[in-house]
Amino acid sequence: MAATQATAPTEHGGKQPASVRVVLFALMIAMLLAMLDNMIVGTAMPTIVGELGGLDHLSWVVTAYTLATAASTPIWGKLGDMYGRKGVFLASIVLFLIGSALSGMAQDMGQLIAFRAVQGLGAGGLMVGVMAIIGDLIPPRERGKYQGMMAGVMAVAMIGGPLVGGTITDHLGWRWSFYINLPLGAIALAMVTAVLHLPKKRTQARIDYVGAALLTIGITALVLITTWGGTEYDWASAQIVGLGALGVVSLAAFVLVERKVSEPVLPLHIFRNGNFSLVTLIGFLVGFVMFGSMTFLPLFQQSVQGASATNSGLLLLPMLLAMMTVSLIAGRITTTSGRYKIFVVGGGALITAGLFLLSLMDTGTSRFTSGAYMAVLGAGMGFLMQTTMLIAQNSVEMKDMGVGSSSATLFRTIGGSFGVAIFGALFTHQVQNTMTERVGAAGGKAMAGGAQLDPKGLSQLPAQLKDAYLHAVADGTHLVFLWGATISVIGFAAAWFLKEVPLRGGPAQPADVEPQDAAVVHAA
Repeated sequence: MAATQATAPTEHGGKQPASVRVVLFALMIAMLLAMLDNMIVGTAMPTIVGELGGLDHLSWVVTAYTLATAASTPIWGKLGDMYGRKGVFLASIVLFLIGSALSGMAQDMGQLIAFRAVQGLGAGGLMVGVMAIIGDLIPPRERGKYQGMMAGVMAVAMIGGPLVGGTITDHLGWRWSFYINLPLGAIALAMVTAVLHLPKKRTQARIDYVGAALLTIGITALVLITTWGGTEYDWASAQIVGLGALGVVSLAAFVLVERKVSEPVLPLHIFRNGNFSLVTLIGFLVGFVMFGSMTFLPLFQQSVQGASATNSGLLLLPMLLAMMTVSLIAGRITTTSGRYKIFVVGGGALITAGLFLLSLMDTGTSRFTSGAYMAVLGAGMGFLMQTTMLIAQNSVEMKDMGVGSSSATLFRTIGGSFGVAIFGALFTHQVQNTMTERVGAAGGKAMAGGAQLDPKGLSQLPAQLKDAYLHAVADGTHLVFLWGATISVIGFAAAWFLKEVPLRGGPAQPADVEPQDAAVVHAA
């Protein structure tokens, strides 16, 4: 068997080894596992509740997964830096599959919530592992060529998830919403184990358990605030204020601890790099507006435009196709030119413009028009989604690739949690206000939870109430997207301060790769 270095071709030409492409295919399967899961499970949740009961604990099925994913993300990244990425990545896949199998066998809602937390712990390592291994295998200058693959995986998950989830639930039962992960995960495990060979790492450093615990507590508090605030508890309630205080104290203590330990779980020195700090902020804002907008777009189209809930993934097709196409083009140009700042600036401008256009939608907006607006937003996300990760990885040393990738992923995840929560509160408040204006205080109170009406329930409303509700949803989405456009201006402004540092692996870089930084793949 011949050993082939998995470095990308330089200006001298050459092709990427076939073994590297096999590894990338396995990594895409692992990424698909992490992204597809929530989409499929969300479709199956009504059936799950019908069989297991526990409607009052329904939100925890999602919250447990999200909490575990967010809290474990930086820890997986650091473990990969310390002990080698391959073994840690395989462990995260195994843990995810164990959680999937146990979730499929759950006999009550309590078990399902616990097993979803196990699944979330594994999911935290999947995305970080994929990004960090790609960072090891492919120099930043060449990585742009693979951005289209990553955007394609996201599009498949978002479009196919609801459709696959509905089909599985209807024909095989809800338990297969979890069992479907097992064959996909087994393929990824086999391919990564057989083909991927990264340099082994040994370290005598101790794991920063105190820092990891403080970071976990701080992240958990933040996620719970965004999950419970304005829904389970009032924003000014003792529970939310207490969680806020706990989060601030924990994260402040975490910073103090990280300054003293020899091997911090999240090295603070990576934030001294101006580009890394800026792109982390931009990633947070992208997550904020992206997840917020993608939550309310299907709601608008199903409620106001009368589209079928079954095809909710297809409703996002204009945005996702634009995102995938633009990401692929931007990646190719980045590879050939080494320039990337223009894409971050352009992406910030397009996201702002797209959100503003979406804020103009009302009850008379056609699907074609809303699709065109979504395409503008998708183009902006296509410029930013993978480019921000590329800049983050290029801004840290190779030894910090894991924590650099996990930090970028973590801030985007937390941004998404904040976006959904804050936009959700704005939306619900506006829906209630509009209902009160149109049908009186009694109608407003009756529809306080009306943001969750499905098309079937909507069709059963009296004509006057239905008309008022449609206008209320349109007003709510207008407010959400207008605020989203306003917030995205911050990311657009931050992009101008990025410095275009040459990407590693370009023509200006030395041809030789140091042994400790080289990724080696054995070709069959």
